[in-house]
Amino acid sequence: MTRHGNGRGWYGKVLGAAVGVVVLATGASLWTAQADPAEAPAPKTSTPAAPAAPTTSDKAAKPVSVTIAHASEAGPRGVNITIDDGPDPVWTPRVLDLLRTYRVKATFCMVGTQAKAHPDLVKKVVAEGHRLCDHTVSHNTAMDKDSQAYQKQQILDAERMITEASGGVRPMYYRAPGGAFTPYSREVAASRGMRPLGWNVDTKDFERPGADAIVATVKKQLRNGPTILFHDAGGDRTQTVEALRRLLPWLREQGYSFGFPVR
Repeated sequence: MTRHGNGRGWYGKVLGAAVGVVVLATGASLWTAQADPAEAPAPKTSTPAAPAAPTTSDKAAKPVSVTIAHASEAGPRGVNITIDDGPDPVWTPRVLDLLRTYRVKATFCMVGTQAKAHPDLVKKVVAEGHRLCDHTVSHNTAMDKDSQAYQKQQILDAERMITEASGGVRPMYYRAPGGAFTPYSREVAASRGMRPLGWNVDTKDFERPGADAIVATVKKQLRNGPTILFHDAGGDRTQTVEALRRLLPWLREQGYSFGFPVR
């Protein structure tokens, strides 16, 4: 399974550099591009802060399937555009502009601290008809090696941050950073109404290989399944924006429709 980055990811590296600072700011076999990994032994870690007490919206959560979603609600010719790591004040608005121009709805997998720092963008994403996805608090791509308490904290605290930032709209999916799912983390998310979300097409846009390479990757890997992974934060996303500008009309010209991942 592809891991995006090393260790605790770029958010963890940035946040971890400040000692004592409080955190603020992947059904037919066609869709099995990612396999469910086995639970990894959990090393001893420090006990994380307990998640906030349940709110009214928490109590309304209805459990969903624990299996990792890949298929599209739009059917066999549907594609799911998913955008990870934001929201970001520079790149998220540019992505939203393109989605609006080409009449495309997407799923935004948000990092909790980013959502908390930019609630106006979270609200804009919701207002424009897109769906929210929990991408944990600190984007730790090795969280499957951490304790169950840590995994739970990362998922539930991010859920709370995103819900508060959106004005009460809860995330509908959970995507583990770098695909670092465990059976336990999937159970936690599904119990809160968040379907574990995988991907079929990894554009690797976070490596900034060039817009041509990103476009070529999508065209080559689309046979793997409908869920395409892009990023709107974590660095300069000029190439991602340009690739989307080319791919969104191309996908429609090929007879694809845009939808959301199944729940």
